[in-house]
Amino acid sequence: MKFLSLSLLSVSALSAFVQAGPLAAMDQLRIFRTSEPELRLIQYGEDTPPKWMTESDKEALFRAGVKYMDITDHRNAAASTFSSWTPYIPTKSKYQSEVTPFIGNLTTDGMVEHLTKLTSFRNRYYKSSYGAQSCRWLIKQIQGIAEGTDHVSVKEFKHKVKKKKKKDWDQFSIIARFEGSNKDLDNELVIVGAHQDSVNMWLPTYGRSPGADDDGSGTVTIIEAFRSLVENGFRPERPVEFHWYSGEEAGLLGSQAVSEAYQEEGRHVVAMLQNDMTGYIGDNGEVIGIVTDHVDEKLTDFLKNLVDNYADIPYTLTKCGYACSDHASWRKLGYPSAFTIESAFDDSNHYIHTGGDTIDKLSFDHMKEFSKVAIGFAVELSHLRD
Repeated sequence: MKFLSLSLLSVSALSAFVQAGPLAAMDQLRIFRTSEPELRLIQYGEDTPPKWMTESDKEALFRAGVKYMDITDHRNAAASTFSSWTPYIPTKSKYQSEVTPFIGNLTTDGMVEHLTKLTSFRNRYYKSSYGAQSCRWLIKQIQGIAEGTDHVSVKEFKHKVKKKKKKDWDQFSIIARFEGSNKDLDNELVIVGAHQDSVNMWLPTYGRSPGADDDGSGTVTIIEAFRSLVENGFRPERPVEFHWYSGEEAGLLGSQAVSEAYQEEGRHVVAMLQNDMTGYIGDNGEVIGIVTDHVDEKLTDFLKNLVDNYADIPYTLTKCGYACSDHASWRKLGYPSAFTIESAFDDSNHYIHTGGDTIDKLSFDHMKEFSKVAIGFAVELSHLRD
């Protein structure tokens, strides 16, 4: 097995050996020869038993297009049963008069500015120094939007290995929260999410990965929705949160940690919407892709209604497979979750996970359509229905 582990060394590790020089490289190789690699528990299907794998094995799965959850620190996570509370999902939009002004305030200016900066980092890999730098820049932008409000907070969600009680990686997730006006609903919340990290599939730690579409586009899409809500005085009945997750590309690590923490705290999540890749217009024209597999059916039906009411483009139904983005972490725990993507899955951006995932291939007007839906989602579901 030691030989197998050595043969599966990632390209990034080998590159680091070469750059370090022959003597340093020999020392590093001796370490790999005399120590076993860390193993991770990987789940890549609902009905498939998880398997222990090395990081190199994980990378091989990733390059092969196999979607998975790294459940090493979440192996006991399971859906909660709420005997006394069941989230109510409406069937139709009801608060158009409230939503419309927020949508009317949306612009692409901030999205252009934010995505230009985000893609200037060499990558946003969750374990890299660039990922740590980018999240610290990102939270400052979000805090700047919320500054001066008395009902909106922005905080870091730091990631730790439970058994080791220490930081596992430096790229924290970010949570921005609108407090609810109805204190009876204080333990219920609505979540709009995206992931902030990016990855180069061949050189994860060091390789250039602008991540303009995956998921810089989703990141700035929900920043813009958040900005419009803050600046125009959004006061929800129940709390609404915007999340920017770390470590999605490594097996939904950030969203698993956040969702499990919420479950342990007994929070009731009414609905969660993931925005992952919102900027690329496929060959079949401009649409909003609504994912129909591994999601909550009722919430997805309501999402169709939101697109019909608030977007200027139609939706198309698509599938993306098991654990294809952070909504899967919430669904696994029994919370209603849904997922919008830029197009049908097979018509989406094929430059992702490479140095070619750049801004010039994207449409900010397309992203704005997703901001409209995110606002509709936040406002409509923040109300206690009759």
